[in-house]
Amino acid sequence: MSPALAHVAAAPAQSTQVFILANGTSALPTGAAGDLSAEAQAYVSAALADDQKLVHLNHFSHQHYFVVLAKKPTSGQVAEALRRSGHALHGQLKKEKTTEVFIHNLSETPDAALLLAEGLALTAYQFEGYKTDEKSRKPAALTKISVVGDAATPEALTALEGLLQGVILARNLVNAPLNKLNALQLAENIAAAGDEAGFTTDILDLPKIEALRMGGLLAVNLGSPEPPTFSILEWKPEGAQNAKPYVLVGKGVVFDTGGLSLKPTPNSMDMMKCDMAGGAAVAGTLYALAKNNVPLHVIGLVPATDNRPGGLAYAPGDVITMHSGLTVEVKNTDAEGRLLLADALSFAKKYDPELVIDLATLTGAAVRALGTEATAVMGTAGAETLAELSTAGYRVHERLVEFPLWDEYADHIKSDIADLSNLGKGEAGQISAAKFLERFAEGYPWIHLDIAGPAFLTAAENYRGKGGTGMGVRLLYEFLTKKLS
Repeated sequence: MSPALAHVAAAPAQSTQVFILANGTSALPTGAAGDLSAEAQAYVSAALADDQKLVHLNHFSHQHYFVVLAKKPTSGQVAEALRRSGHALHGQLKKEKTTEVFIHNLSETPDAALLLAEGLALTAYQFEGYKTDEKSRKPAALTKISVVGDAATPEALTALEGLLQGVILARNLVNAPLNKLNALQLAENIAAAGDEAGFTTDILDLPKIEALRMGGLLAVNLGSPEPPTFSILEWKPEGAQNAKPYVLVGKGVVFDTGGLSLKPTPNSMDMMKCDMAGGAAVAGTLYALAKNNVPLHVIGLVPATDNRPGGLAYAPGDVITMHSGLTVEVKNTDAEGRLLLADALSFAKKYDPELVIDLATLTGAAVRALGTEATAVMGTAGAETLAELSTAGYRVHERLVEFPLWDEYADHIKSDIADLSNLGKGEAGQISAAKFLERFAEGYPWIHLDIAGPAFLTAAENYRGKGGTGMGVRLLYEFLTKKLS
């Protein structure tokens, strides 16, 4: 759950209010003085002169907060500082058990109130979970964030709420455990979200997947007692501006034991419910686009299964034939995500796409290289497209670091008995995984996002919180909506 957003003409008397002030403010502007006594104004002015960035004035019956814009070299960094101010503000509101807050923007940054509300709402998010003991259930106190007057337009606030709902959908899907969200349940949840937002979902079952000869998805699924799914999401509004669709592909491994190449536990396996974060991000992005009626034709593909060592599980040394017809030698069953994605990337060719972007919690190598602070990006799309995506990443603070796809890296995935091996060398694992996917992403521009680091956090970190972060939704929404003329 997350607080609702609203636009109001004015804040009621004796309500909890937040005033965003320009950097360098040493005294209260007229619009923030309001009903403050001379002593209260002097207190706040002294705190501002002391360069405090978040000032709290307790009236006992209600609260006033003053947020000072950070001085940063870029607009993206100013925006991120405002989101983080929202996170810090939430800590104060939580102490006071505030249920509704009213935000005024008295700075010269037009979207300051939206950015503060974004950080505040994302921080306030709570996964409802499955607790039955009322004493242990702690519902969030903050239920509504209201933006006052011309601090933001109602349309901008509605668009932000639609985007945040997409992020929350992705977070909820990632945070659900396997016994509550298997491959079929993931597909059904996505379809239900589509019904609510307005996009369509076609769920391909096992017979259809077999008919399409998706050998990668079928192989990974062999050890599971439950069938795989392949979900096709589509948002195609009247008046869509793009002649050819943008296709988003998300890895949907609802739980990854590593298969017969079993992961160690508890260090590696205990959070593997997050291995479908790419698929969740695709669903969240389609939700936000549809909810906000963005005039773009976008298709999402989510191949889904769990990866287990039971039954007829595929084994190291097996050779499988993929949807594209290429053969793959399985060197490690824990390198399973690329097998699902490869089938989906091959399938995407049928749409003659403008661009294909895949998202996956794919490699530990990406985490070791970048930590949780950034996503590894590679691809065959032009430099201009990659630069546009990177710029979008800086704007929403879901930053990207590009790695090369040089020809030499193809040597890392050579096989003696098949077209490809599903495992590279010990070094540059994030690159060899992308090099593998490149063989299946032919005939269209393609970008690969390895979100293994930022998709799931084991400890709370500012407004990204603990658990699923919804990584990719704000990034893709920002990138795609900037394509509008």
